[in-house]
Amino acid sequence: MVPPGQRTGTDAAVAANGTEESAPERPRDIRDVPGGGPTVLRMMLGAQLRGLRERAGVTREAAGDRIRGSHAKISRLENGRTGFKERDVVDLLTLYGVDDGDERETLIALARRANAPGWWHQYSDLLPPWFETYVGLEQAATQIRTYEPQFVPGLLQTAAMARHVTGLGHGSMADDERERRVEFRLRRQRVLDGSGAGEPPTLWAVVDEAALRRLTGGADVMREQIDHLIAAAEARHVVIQMVPFQLGGHAGAGGPFSILRFARESEVPDVVYLEQLTSALYLDKRSDVDDYLATMELLCVQALAPEETRTALEAIRADLAEVG
Repeated sequence: MVPPGQRTGTDAAVAANGTEESAPERPRDIRDVPGGGPTVLRMMLGAQLRGLRERAGVTREAAGDRIRGSHAKISRLENGRTGFKERDVVDLLTLYGVDDGDERETLIALARRANAPGWWHQYSDLLPPWFETYVGLEQAATQIRTYEPQFVPGLLQTAAMARHVTGLGHGSMADDERERRVEFRLRRQRVLDGSGAGEPPTLWAVVDEAALRRLTGGADVMREQIDHLIAAAEARHVVIQMVPFQLGGHAGAGGPFSILRFARESEVPDVVYLEQLTSALYLDKRSDVDDYLATMELLCVQALAPEETRTALEAIRADLAEVG
């Protein structure tokens, strides 16, 4: 089962690799790119600068010297992993021979926009930097495909569920910090209700039955959560599938992961997100993305269809009604 417009096979591989063709001769007009949040804008600008550097025949080492940095800094800039100083962008454009005034101004303006803080910046005291990156990508994605074996995905959690799950990893936190973390999670979910900029992304969630049967937070919390999932699945841009116990072993045995896709105009590759206890991995290499896309496709085939999932959720809800 493939979400509408989802890249597969060679298309996904080329998008993930991002190197089959060099960047366009002139930067795209990025003003109308959907979901142009700061994280994606950094990635767009980095891709433009990489293309300009390669066409100019300049090495990363030489580029790093020009901006008083290293080749590693150039790599981070070109991959959108760090912010840009306007002075550095100006110096790099000069080094790459970009003399056209309109082209220079477009890229410099993009650097300014890319440095603007996202709404999540107000929660930066709670969030590790590696997760701030994910939130920026999530808010700019046009499609989010996720597999969760243990918990209901964060974008689909109720406030009560979010409050309980947050407490699992931060048992000794103060009440006000816990509530801010719950507030942050609920704020993330606004991307799905159309209250953010542009159209909401397609969310395709594959959830293991264990995450829906375990009494996380207690029976009352789970009843409310199941009702919320049934309601959420009514939205045209939300698809939920359950991996039933009876399936036994399945393609998702490697653990949870998410695949994020962005507007084609942005030239940002698909990204696979793997969260760990104290860090996260962001994969965008051709072979890695292909492997995870294949795993997700297989999971969608093995899981219950969306209509069957709704029936299963209603059965779980009925079971929970008998739990005190």
